[in-house]
Amino acid sequence: MKLRNLIAGGLAATALGLGSVAAAAYPDKPIRIIVPFPAGGATDVVARMLGARLGEELGQSVIVENRSGAGGNIGADTVARSPADGYTLLVGSPAEVAINPLLYAKMPYDPAKDLVAVARVASAPLVLVVNARSPAHSVADLLAQIKGKDGAANYASSGTGGPQHLAGEWFRLESRAGIAHIPYKGGAPAMTDLLGGQVDMFFSGLPPALPHLKAGKLRALAVTTPQRSALLPEVPTMAEQGFAGFAIENWQGVFAPAGTPPEVIKLLSGKIGAITREPGFAERLQAQGASPAFMDAGDMARFVDAERRKYGKLVKESGAKAD
Repeated sequence: MKLRNLIAGGLAATALGLGSVAAAAYPDKPIRIIVPFPAGGATDVVARMLGARLGEELGQSVIVENRSGAGGNIGADTVARSPADGYTLLVGSPAEVAINPLLYAKMPYDPAKDLVAVARVASAPLVLVVNARSPAHSVADLLAQIKGKDGAANYASSGTGGPQHLAGEWFRLESRAGIAHIPYKGGAPAMTDLLGGQVDMFFSGLPPALPHLKAGKLRALAVTTPQRSALLPEVPTMAEQGFAGFAIENWQGVFAPAGTPPEVIKLLSGKIGAITREPGFAERLQAQGASPAFMDAGDMARFVDAERRKYGKLVKESGAKAD
């Protein structure tokens, strides 16, 4: 019995030793970043910007692959099932780590158990926009307009269950206003109908709204982040206009398979933090409507836990489900 225990202990120690050696040599081959959305979107752009700099810092190739589908679940599941060695990473968003488990009856992975936070990279607000012909110049004006419509007001979203929909539901629930949800198959058709006057309001992503704001076709009433956006400094937050605690962000973060060596997580987190503090990186993010929003692994894990609680309450109260 004692001999068997000694052998088992020796094998475990050897395995730990080999793991430490592998972590110390990391990275000694190319790293793969999985983006769970199509090329060209906000998450993809951030991933490619980060991947290019991370490859330079680590002295290894970083390859970005798009594995889209099922609201981000396909790409996230690819990472969750990959070896926990730091060579397959996810650049993800709130959907696949905080929201989707609340919306889908069956998930191919459990983000709380199968993925581990590495770092947060960037964040962008949603912006509450109305057609420039709207009489509303503030959230209070908008609420007065909604009440005047006697239940006929509506808001657009890019699809059921996403941050835009949940922002609209938060607004509806807290204001107790009669607003109908009009889900679209993506942000582009929602924006088209807002510009055409078919819908009353839209919690839009900032990048697609900016050209229309600059052209005077839309008016921004509020941003959904806790602080004002550097790109729209004159636009107040929802919290400033009576919606205390209202905070919904389109953020991007890096995740790894659960069980990835802590030394690898620490190395990646440190490199990512340094990259996000570079002026050039920040400028490129701002050109995409985002800002650096670094959190290390520990802070990011706690942040994601808070996101799950927040969205859990919203989904329960609104009855939102996946399309």
